[in-house]
Amino acid sequence: MPVTVLLVDDEPLVRAGLRAVLEAQPDIEVVGEAADGAAVIPLVRSLRPDVVAMDVRMPLLDGIEATRAVLRTVDAPPKILVITTFENDEYVYEALRAGADGFLLKRARAAEIVHAVRLVAEGESLLFPASVRQLAAQYGEDGGNRAARALLDRAQLTEREAEVLRLMARGLSNAEIAARLTVGTETVKSHVSAVLAKLGARDRTQAVITAYESGFVAPG
Repeated sequence: MPVTVLLVDDEPLVRAGLRAVLEAQPDIEVVGEAADGAAVIPLVRSLRPDVVAMDVRMPLLDGIEATRAVLRTVDAPPKILVITTFENDEYVYEALRAGADGFLLKRARAAEIVHAVRLVAEGESLLFPASVRQLAAQYGEDGGNRAARALLDRAQLTEREAEVLRLMARGLSNAEIAARLTVGTETVKSHVSAVLAKLGARDRTQAVITAYESGFVAPG
């Protein structure tokens, strides 16, 4: 089955460019488009895309609020990939904190766009881990987020789960973590699932944000 994608951007040329790049791939299908975040929820409910590629800045409802709305109101919500002009953007970090699974630069090359969609759909690696770390260092609370610290304390991660979270924050995939720890991939998947469940995180991006903001992992 192909990865299905909904494109949301107020610039028609951006949507057209993304559609052309993605539909050139046999395993990706663009199922719809929207020009503003306000149209996302009904389209997500009717089209059931695997991934929403969504501009972070739009005139009526921006990508941050649209992300919150989707995650709050849609059952089994899609993965959300926010699209931005600038990599070092506080809006991007706020979108990640709101629940977005990753971000993509509008100037990205075709291969990077395709890779981002596939990676977010699979959910087994952190997209652009170095950039997420830089965003956390600049805009995160760098261990000063009391709520994040309390959440991590309550989670009571085992020693192995804590080790897996640190490796997730470095951007290692499940297969890479398995090789590093000399265990099976299924074992790593079980540890990752346990970490997400204990932190109440939707995916590894949110778990890593919590790790940075609690001070469990230093973003610098």
